[in-house]
Amino acid sequence: MGFPESILKSRAIVEPGKYCIIPKDGVVINSVPGFEKTDVTILCSPRIGASFSQYVATFHSGGHTSSPFGKEADIETFLYVIDGQLEIEIGEVSAVLKSGGYAYAPPGTGINMKNNQSPATRALLYKQRFRALEGEAAPEHVISSLSEVEAFEYDGIPEVKMRNLLPVDKRFDMNFHTLEFQPGAGHPFIETHDQEHSMYVLQGSGMYNLNNTWMPVQEEDYIWMGPFCLQGAYGVGRIPMLYIYSKDCNRDVQL
Repeated sequence: MGFPESILKSRAIVEPGKYCIIPKDGVVINSVPGFEKTDVTILCSPRIGASFSQYVATFHSGGHTSSPFGKEADIETFLYVIDGQLEIEIGEVSAVLKSGGYAYAPPGTGINMKNNQSPATRALLYKQRFRALEGEAAPEHVISSLSEVEAFEYDGIPEVKMRNLLPVDKRFDMNFHTLEFQPGAGHPFIETHDQEHSMYVLQGSGMYNLNNTWMPVQEEDYIWMGPFCLQGAYGVGRIPMLYIYSKDCNRDVQL
């Protein structure tokens, strides 16, 4: 990397227990067992106050997992391919995911991944502890692509489109969604809720309100917000802002 050309500075904002914005500049590569020929960065973990962990991984040619990611008995996992191509296995099921492809593995299954092409592949990885619901069957694996998911108007706003990436039913205690904002379009109000979010900006730029402070965000920024963090956004610039985000759902509060 070499000596910096100017004084050290960063757009990163970290408020443990509340929220964070982490741009791609300044992230470091972590040593994470189970990954070979792969640069893994831990973006979020319980150390900041989150109930999950999330990573961005660059699989170089031949990069792979040496054991299933998130294979522990009560851990569920999610994978999204930002760009490139990954061969994956969930139990006995295999598939090839290209840019925009994603997969969910139910608790205790995990996901094996391998990049068999020369260009590097970047992917978002996510895992959390599954909360079973009495009377409901365990969720099944999901393998799909963003291009296969129908978009719909978010809260009746034609300029904001939403996609649900996982089935919306009580078997699942979490979901992944995308929101796409046309320039100038935004949330209808500032939200305050018990659920926490993780977000990764896939395209474009915007302004994000976190605890009533407006901050610029752009492609490849990572955002985490804890429970009851005030939040809302609108798109700016010349192209739509698109981000993928997680949300805990379908479960009561644990006391």
